[in-house]
Amino acid sequence: MYYVSGFYCPGCGSQRAVHLLLHGNISGAFRFNPLMVLTLPILIYGLGITVANWIFGTSYRFMLFYSKLFIFGFFGLAILYWVLRNLPFYPFNLLAPPS
Repeated sequence: MYYVSGFYCPGCGSQRAVHLLLHGNISGAFRFNPLMVLTLPILIYGLGITVANWIFGTSYRFMLFYSKLFIFGFFGLAILYWVLRNLPFYPFNLLAPPS
């Protein structure tokens, strides 16, 4: 997205952040994409419930994913993050991935 428009999308830097997380560098991953790093525990928990349901034949749900408030709130947060990480002045320029 950055090469086409000159703007960082909410997911820019996620691949490098995942790479750094897999190597144990949490602060480096946070530097590349803080939103992804902060969202990852919720996603891992939801995935864990799904895998447990598949293994044990249960039907538990992570009710947060079914909340309209959470879905619209997270969508709004992602849009706000997208706008803020493209502002060219401090402290918002810290949200952009390092060059």
